[in-house]
Amino acid sequence: MSDAKTTITDVDPREFIETVEPASKREDAKVLLALFERVTGEEAKMWGPSIIGFGEYRTTYDSGRRVHWMRSGFSPRKAKHSLYLMGGYCDDVAAAERADLLKRLGKHSSGASCLYVNKLADIDLAVLEEMIARDWATMSRIYPD
Repeated sequence: MSDAKTTITDVDPREFIETVEPASKREDAKVLLALFERVTGEEAKMWGPSIIGFGEYRTTYDSGRRVHWMRSGFSPRKAKHSLYLMGGYCDDVAAAERADLLKRLGKHSSGASCLYVNKLADIDLAVLEEMIARDWATMSRIYPD
């Protein structure tokens, strides 16, 4: 079994955000940081060189692969922000609830556990906040410690 390549680092997420380009992505990242901190109640930590994560959990897949990963987070990428909302990936009920919220979110694209947003001005931040809160509750239920 191999270790995960993306792990928690000692880099300060606020210092990382100050390096994000362009400036519009940097400002969006500051908004996302405050939003995730408020909703999760967790301190942000860097996961690898570019992911800002909140909380963590451990699980073992059916294959035997052990995983240590963040409960939620985001990465302010140059093209689009990647938001990691693990609850919908880990729970079918949460995935169905998320589908309803995505209809109201605004301009986005998505993958299994990622939501991609070009800029925050394209979406409804109240809907995003609800998505993060529901996702966080799901992860806390599935992985209580």
